[in-house]
Amino acid sequence: MFNSIKKLYDEWSIQGFVLFSLSLQIILILIAPFRKRTGNVMVISLIWLAYLLADWAAIFALGLISSRQKYTQKFDDHADILAFWAPFLLLHLGGPDTVTAFSLEDNALWLRHLVGLLSQVLTAIIVYGQSLPSNKLWVPTLLLFVAGTIKYGERTYALFQANLNTFRKSILKAPDPGPDYAEFMEGYSAIEKAKRQRPMIHVLPGGIVLKLHESDLDAIAEVRLAYHFFEMFKGLIVDHIFNFEEHRESRDFFGDRTAEVVFKVIAIELNFFYTVLYTKAVVIRSIFGYFARFISSCAVVAALSTFYSLDKHGFGKIDVGITYTLLFGAIALDTIALFTLAFSDWTVAVASTHEREVIISITSNRNKRKRWKGINRCFLPLVRCFFPLFRYFLHLKKINWGEGLESMSCLGRARRILFRRWHESLDTYNFIDYCLQERAKKNLKPFNYFGRILIYVSEKLGLKDFYDRMKYVSKKPLTKKQWGFIFDGLKKKHYSHNIRSTRGDWVLQNIDGIIGIESSKFKHYIADVDYDESLMLWHIATELCYHTESREDSTNINLEFCKILSDYMLYLLVIQPTMMSAVAGIGQRRFRDTCAEAKRFFDKKVDLGQEQDQEHKQACTRILEVNTDLEPVAVKGDRSKSVLFDACILAKKLKTLETEKRWGVMSEVWVELLSYAASHCKANAHVAQLSKGGELITFVWLLMAHLGIGVVHFQHSTGRERLDFL
Repeated sequence: MFNSIKKLYDEWSIQGFVLFSLSLQIILILIAPFRKRTGNVMVISLIWLAYLLADWAAIFALGLISSRQKYTQKFDDHADILAFWAPFLLLHLGGPDTVTAFSLEDNALWLRHLVGLLSQVLTAIIVYGQSLPSNKLWVPTLLLFVAGTIKYGERTYALFQANLNTFRKSILKAPDPGPDYAEFMEGYSAIEKAKRQRPMIHVLPGGIVLKLHESDLDAIAEVRLAYHFFEMFKGLIVDHIFNFEEHRESRDFFGDRTAEVVFKVIAIELNFFYTVLYTKAVVIRSIFGYFARFISSCAVVAALSTFYSLDKHGFGKIDVGITYTLLFGAIALDTIALFTLAFSDWTVAVASTHEREVIISITSNRNKRKRWKGINRCFLPLVRCFFPLFRYFLHLKKINWGEGLESMSCLGRARRILFRRWHESLDTYNFIDYCLQERAKKNLKPFNYFGRILIYVSEKLGLKDFYDRMKYVSKKPLTKKQWGFIFDGLKKKHYSHNIRSTRGDWVLQNIDGIIGIESSKFKHYIADVDYDESLMLWHIATELCYHTESREDSTNINLEFCKILSDYMLYLLVIQPTMMSAVAGIGQRRFRDTCAEAKRFFDKKVDLGQEQDQEHKQACTRILEVNTDLEPVAVKGDRSKSVLFDACILAKKLKTLETEKRWGVMSEVWVELLSYAASHCKANAHVAQLSKGGELITFVWLLMAHLGIGVVHFQHSTGRERLDFL
């Protein structure tokens, strides 16, 4: 039996791995774009597995072909066709345009890929050279070798360009000596002597003016505006410092638009970030890139034509069929890549349209002219012909606020999944729900015993976090009202220079004037504790208030907003600790200690066998019934970091407020907690999350940057601004 398996492997291993490599390329080019549109762990895991296996399968197959030639001295038609397959594997190593890197760390390994490029190309050359001079397929093999080398080179160069060190250097501007001081002072002296009317000093010789008004923002305008601001703000991810003009232009635009327009522009802008860092966009979208892609595609088509015209007598039928599969597969992959390239946001962003849609104009003190960054003017006439299709595809990508997939038709679901720019939802994680389900229950049913065993095994294997994510993380749609509340909250605070350091205390400092209550009793739970402790306190307090709220108040908008945002922030703290690393402190230990105390309390006080909502309500009621006249720290000291009953005290204080006032205060506090975490999270953590569906906190981070709040990358004085007194 083993001999039969070995014989089968020896005869068909190369064919199997070549087809397996092609299958992985098809999976990647079709499924990889979905990782920016979904936070589903299974989908992302599938893409990750295909990404890892793709390189391994191609390299292994190439090694098998080289080994077969090494140990087989007889070169026949079968050996010729094996040599013909070698450059196909170079094409596969080049990967699809939709994914060059799975994570930011892959871009840092561009040098390893360069070594891989050299070694694998050398291996393919050796395979090709050993088949000469009797190789009947030397012409199509040579053509595919050129195409494969180009594709592999594209991927390596794309990784190099997306490496943060290279990216930082690429956005550096030419040295700027500033205005001519001596010449300016000569004019200044002449003005003083002539005692003329003081002139208007322009900040820059040329300034960007956005002519577009609110009513003119269609889908194409949104894409081109997003591209404009992406070009301006892409330095965020490498701590670039922006000047006053860029700050003012961005602040004026985003401050004057509605929340929905701002969200669309930011979503498209983040899509540009994703494209630059994780795809071949930078390499392809240049004259050299277009030329290289043209040569590569033509070489594949020419190889197909040459192979079709050759006499294939002597070749095995299966080998011929596999070869045609590889050839048509390569052409199909190139066709999909071309389609993706033609109808991408990048193409729309640089295309010139009707004058009504002109967004960006560059003005100077001498003349006015239009300038489009990154445009290849020779392609504009072709691009203009396809603008009706651009409009259609952009319409398909529009955001449907708060509309669940279950309420849509099949066509609507497919459209939304295929064309949305992010997953349009929030991952939520609830403390009370987690503790109730994880507590050591008595009288377990057989299924529950299995669940406990599964938890035990996952803990021992280090997979508990993955298990918790699959079991306890749920998705809630981000609605227009929720985003609008966040946007309005940030916009009205953009004049506050210290907003980056506030995490709820800004609203409490102004609370007396807003709702007429004493705010000092709440400041202890924000200003006097670490961020992670504050987040845990307000999350549990929100749960206690939410589940003990009367039925008639359940329609309060702020109530539902607080509930969702509270669960989302706990999700970031527990499940996405890398995004909260700058503010998390001992968040993991505090969460575990609080869970331990909650489980012990629920085991004693909460009845089993109830419906989930009733169980939650009973758990919250039992916590609020505990006598908290004595501070928990007086009992526990520093032994435990649990904040369960500290949060109970906070909830009791909040429940002394009127319903509208209570949820109004809590919603404002949650917005500040969100914005504080967004502004302190590292930029590379934000862009790293784009490859996994994106997060609301990243939208908030970029919005704060555009509004000039919470981000310390603005140089607020240009020098010449101080001369406005003239």
